[in-house]
Amino acid sequence: MKKSIFELLSLFVLLTVASEVAGSEWISLFDGRTLDGWKAGDNSGTFSVRDGMIVTNGPQSHLFYTGSVENHDFTNFELKVDVKTMPKADSGIYFHTEYQQAGLSAKGYEVQINNSPPTSENSREMRKTGSLYGVRDVFVSCAKDETWFTVHIIVLGRRIRISVNDRLLVDYIEPDEPVRSAAGKGRKLSRGTFALQGFGEGGVAYFKNIRVKPLPVGGRGEDSRSAEQIAYEKRISEFNTAGLPLIDYHVHLKGGLTLEDALEKSRETGITYGIAENCGLGFPVTNNEQLKQSFDRLEGRPVFKAMQAEGREWVNMFLPELIATFDYVFSDALTFHDKQGRRTRLWMANEVHIDDEQEFMDMYVDKIVTILENEPIDIFVNPTFLPAVIAERYDELWTQQRMQKVAEAAVRNGVAIEINARYRIPSVKFIMLAKQAGAKFSFGTNNGGRELGRLEYSLDAARQCGLTKDDMFVPKPYGKKPIQTKKRR
Repeated sequence: MKKSIFELLSLFVLLTVASEVAGSEWISLFDGRTLDGWKAGDNSGTFSVRDGMIVTNGPQSHLFYTGSVENHDFTNFELKVDVKTMPKADSGIYFHTEYQQAGLSAKGYEVQINNSPPTSENSREMRKTGSLYGVRDVFVSCAKDETWFTVHIIVLGRRIRISVNDRLLVDYIEPDEPVRSAAGKGRKLSRGTFALQGFGEGGVAYFKNIRVKPLPVGGRGEDSRSAEQIAYEKRISEFNTAGLPLIDYHVHLKGGLTLEDALEKSRETGITYGIAENCGLGFPVTNNEQLKQSFDRLEGRPVFKAMQAEGREWVNMFLPELIATFDYVFSDALTFHDKQGRRTRLWMANEVHIDDEQEFMDMYVDKIVTILENEPIDIFVNPTFLPAVIAERYDELWTQQRMQKVAEAAVRNGVAIEINARYRIPSVKFIMLAKQAGAKFSFGTNNGGRELGRLEYSLDAARQCGLTKDDMFVPKPYGKKPIQTKKRR
């Protein structure tokens, strides 16, 4: 994937500075025995030292570094921290912050520490370890509870890079005027100390080997990104500020797009991707061995593992327990047999048979409802798609009654509805109707080749329809999804 001149220059500067200090020593900020050089705000009992580790366990509190290294005032630096989380742990590492007696730290950035899945509709913290909280969020954890992992943060000029176990997750360049909420207005680069967060009730988190390598202080450098790139940064910042998860649940590795390309694109756009294989009769994955291979190749990568169920035969082609290992399953109604028994694929003109448009639409809607009621899917994708021969009559053919029938079936069966960026469907009218019915939504590209775009239609439609984080689809905890081959109700 091509890089801009600014990105290449920034990377060159970063590598140059890193090489200049490569011979210097990492400086420990924690002696392994006491909290000397650290100061907690309210609820100081949340933090303790045990077996060479700082332990967080208790009500919300923050532990600030106040020691002598750099007079606890850092600008450019590398920071490495070894972390272990127990189930339900929700913590963080702050930088460019300052001591604060109570409340969430108002100054500086937080790097999220959270590896557990959301536990309920009332506790749906999706941001995972390595997120630059509320600015560049990562929604798939590359670390696991009860296992040590290393968080590596590099700040140089206006650039922030965050890695977990040497896997780069965030590569963020702060603009001159970053968009922030009123509560997050202090999330900006400046200078300051580090802090560890203990966040309310939940699991325990452990920190050890906290070490820093100060880097030379210089200017922020010029922001040479295009006006289009800066405008996009503003747009996604607005969505992050509103708490909407920027996730493209519908990406395929095709047309030359590799997994590494997708990960680089994810860091560029701030969008987490769900990578899906096409599984079904006549598609690339047709048996359990191939399905498991598609899962294994994504293991440990910062992407959701998805299964696109194709055709109507898929339900009986794969083991339910294997299907359940995926984060979610989605399907559409683009492949079916019509009333004459002809296999129909709606995107292929020679397989579309329409004698009467109204009869076709009634049959099509019935097919959609049958899929929603009988197939164990989490997301219905490419919704309201029409074949090319009648696509121009979308608003006429998708009547209020037909839209209502599909929306109610989706809600009744707990299936989210995709807002598809490639085909720009469903219509805003449909989204509003489905929202009123109580539907959940997901964003999806369904790329036909290498280009993924930036979910333009999805984001525009979400804004126009006033969607909030509570309207958005959340994958069920890994391996806990009930998989059935009969009606779910």
